[in-house]
Amino acid sequence: MERIDNIGFDNLQLLQDDGQFCFGIDAVILADFACRHAQQAERVIDLCTGNGVVPLIMSHKNKSCSLTGIDVQEGAIGLARRTAEMNGLGGRLSFLHADVKDLADRHPEMKMSSDLVTCNPPYVARQSGLTNERDSMFIARHETTAGMEDFIRAAAWLLDDRGHFCMVHRPSRLVDLIWYCRKYKLEPKDIRFVSPKEGAIPNILLLHCVKGGGKQLKYEPNLNVYNDDGSYTDEIEHIYERA
Repeated sequence: MERIDNIGFDNLQLLQDDGQFCFGIDAVILADFACRHAQQAERVIDLCTGNGVVPLIMSHKNKSCSLTGIDVQEGAIGLARRTAEMNGLGGRLSFLHADVKDLADRHPEMKMSSDLVTCNPPYVARQSGLTNERDSMFIARHETTAGMEDFIRAAAWLLDDRGHFCMVHRPSRLVDLIWYCRKYKLEPKDIRFVSPKEGAIPNILLLHCVKGGGKQLKYEPNLNVYNDDGSYTDEIEHIYERA
């Protein structure tokens, strides 16, 4: 069943479908992280865009950029397009139904067309013997037609020289993430770990890379999501612009 959610950020409205994957805090902190590290970005592409929540939030945080979301799920792209129109952002937000592995063949004009690429990919590595690979919830959580390397390769292909790449993922995939980024000349520059609360083991990481950048990785202070009483921390409230 479809619903319209007010997600804040100056009353942005988001179309969501209960039968599809609905956005979580990962998308919000990724949008904020990317806007902080690429404040001057003018041409933004969001991979694994789903219903378009990351570019929607970024359109508020960076009011001068144009944004394109790409996703393999046609239904999600349909929701994203309608969301853009509903918010009067059809001139700035566009969405493309495509598999990242086919971009070079089907959309050669997009090569080096962006100065910022963001990605909130499926976190679970592909495994054999899985039976529900056509289910939209499964596709959103598991690598199916494309894996981590495919997303990073596509980001490098889309980015202009010295362009920025920002991804959110799980700490358990950090070694693979760094390996593939360096393989495709996306040099890790900033990393931030996200914990459920202070003192807890991180369960999310944010990584910022620069295409062709120099070798220097900076660690940002951990981001804690909840206080001991279950409320959001002041920094999370600030990211949501509710502080």
